[in-house]
Amino acid sequence: MSTDDAATTAPADPAPTPAFTDFSDVEGLLRLPRLASLTALQGGRVVAAIQEADEHGARTPSALWELDPTGTEPARRLTRSEKGESGPRPGPDGSVLFTSARPDPDGDSFEDEPGIWRLPASGEAELVAAAPGGLELLAVADDGTMLAATQVLPGGTLEDDAERRSARKDAKRTTIWHTGMPIRQWDHEVGDQERHLLLVSPAGKLADLTPGAGTVALTSASADLSPDAQTVATSWTRRAAGGETRSDLMLLDVGSGERTVLLEADDEAQYSSPSFSPDGNRLALLRSTLSTPADTSYDRLEIHTLAVAGQDGGDHAGDGIVSTGHVTAELGDLTLTDLDWADATTLLVAGDLHSSGAVLAIDASTGTSRALAGDGVFSSLSAAEDGTVHALRSDVGTPPRPVRIAADGTIAELPAPGAVGALPGTLEWVSTDVDGIEVGGWLCVPASASAAEPAPVMLWIHGGPHGSYNAWSWRWCPWFAVEAGWAVLMPDPAMSTGYGDAGLNRGWPRRPDVVFRECETLLDAVLERRELDGSRTAMLGASFGGFMANWIAGHTDRFDAIVSHAGLWALPQQHRTTDAAASKMRVHGHEDEDPDWYRAFSPHHEVDAITTPMLITHGNRDYRVPVSEALRLWWDLVSTWDGAPEDLPHRFLQLTSENHWVLTPSNAVVWNRAVLAFCEQHVLGGPSADEAISW
Repeated sequence: MSTDDAATTAPADPAPTPAFTDFSDVEGLLRLPRLASLTALQGGRVVAAIQEADEHGARTPSALWELDPTGTEPARRLTRSEKGESGPRPGPDGSVLFTSARPDPDGDSFEDEPGIWRLPASGEAELVAAAPGGLELLAVADDGTMLAATQVLPGGTLEDDAERRSARKDAKRTTIWHTGMPIRQWDHEVGDQERHLLLVSPAGKLADLTPGAGTVALTSASADLSPDAQTVATSWTRRAAGGETRSDLMLLDVGSGERTVLLEADDEAQYSSPSFSPDGNRLALLRSTLSTPADTSYDRLEIHTLAVAGQDGGDHAGDGIVSTGHVTAELGDLTLTDLDWADATTLLVAGDLHSSGAVLAIDASTGTSRALAGDGVFSSLSAAEDGTVHALRSDVGTPPRPVRIAADGTIAELPAPGAVGALPGTLEWVSTDVDGIEVGGWLCVPASASAAEPAPVMLWIHGGPHGSYNAWSWRWCPWFAVEAGWAVLMPDPAMSTGYGDAGLNRGWPRRPDVVFRECETLLDAVLERRELDGSRTAMLGASFGGFMANWIAGHTDRFDAIVSHAGLWALPQQHRTTDAAASKMRVHGHEDEDPDWYRAFSPHHEVDAITTPMLITHGNRDYRVPVSEALRLWWDLVSTWDGAPEDLPHRFLQLTSENHWVLTPSNAVVWNRAVLAFCEQHVLGGPSADEAISW
């Protein structure tokens, strides 16, 4: 057996390592194994994908591990390869299906492109299917038929794609012919490939279900395969006027290839995330309203009953499937992030709730809900045969850990690598009243803080703006700062998730003054504590939080240092150059249409008022907030500095290979060290942050 293709007979791993506790070791924490996903298999087995940094800290490939559902035995590693294995899904025969770019010993794979592999309960993994543009496993039917996605060059077919790719590579041709929007998404181009949906037989035969789909229709599509493998439900994007797009919900008949629009998007709402019930008679999906200047976008979880047209009920054997009605799930304040069917009548959902999270069980007939689990953020929901639910659970002080949720809501953690032990301080939820609204957040205080030696304070403002400080972050990890003696306040202000429609829309459209007032009021409240030092403060944020950092820098000098990652600076510029330009322009319009809003809230207007030292960090491959925002901010700061060049207090950490996030562990180490050193220099009077940067 090769070490590049190990199966369940691999030697047992060494005894589990102790839980991590040394938060002064930034690199050590970022090298911890990370739980990425898990799934429940037949026979009570549970398999997880666990990421771990490679030797150089350049990549975090994942491997498959088997977890003990009883919580008594240590996890056992199943696969080992340089390329890694991810996305485990249960096969109907008890096997594990996964994707990997590992080479096939028989030479049937495509170099550096992921294929679909099958790992039996006993034996070695084998390649099931491969395609020139790689394969992404989306769903598995009852008989083992699979739904997958691949990429082909525009105008081509699955059959000629390999030859066309080879010719393009040999010619070093990198051109893209655009015919409309969109042209970018997060960190990659749109228009250089077409995403197609494929039916994959249990033996690995590929059938293209969406030939000629074009470069727009399935670029961001979410899709599912009915349990009988006869119908595919998928979102289907089409271009609309004004550079906009709309996403319909389409049904594809596998036998005939016919496409039917189940739900058509309009100027008020569009559809995504279809999921068939285990009996195929229902389809859960998201209906998302389009944002306007007055209202943000809201997601509604709908559960549709399906039938063949003209019948009271039906299966998926013929054409003309329609929705005979639907219910809308009653989620309360929960902002949905994940779902999985427990059985044909019960849908499990997880999401953000009140600066934490919860799992709800939804009655598919009525839409009513009951709480199954709380006190944590849950993801990767997977219902087991015995009625229990497996998931990953996290909170601000705990990275994602595998858990088993019993029918009564009891939660038990399963042994797995990557545990974190004692924290270097306390974690407390705090709140205050702002105009009759309770605004809260998490406060982390170092164990060393006291009235005699109060801790300096960092205010962190989250991105989104629809987001929440409720879970662990490997890079924006407050415990690095707490270990270094800082207290960290992480508010959930206006527009945060987990507080219902009213919370999402408070402060819309993206009002930094509303957000800062709530954050500052909460900050002032906690600074009444004697163990916190309000005379030594820093402010940090990323994405929308970076925009907040840039805006705050021009409106107050109360902070001694400000860190802005991926922050918006010149809104008339950013709203036209972001990959989300359509929604930005729909909400905010051109600056000559609403000059007062742009004048008040685009940070670049207040560059002359900035006196606080700023650290700007930005990835070159960020298309959501293009690096041009950082470049212009940096020029404005440097060119308006009237002191000697060598006395410039501002710094710019450019991350040339990163996107909107900092995903490479080695770069994340540099980012954390730079941020802490910059704040230490300008808040605590420490040495120059330049000394913290190593090449």
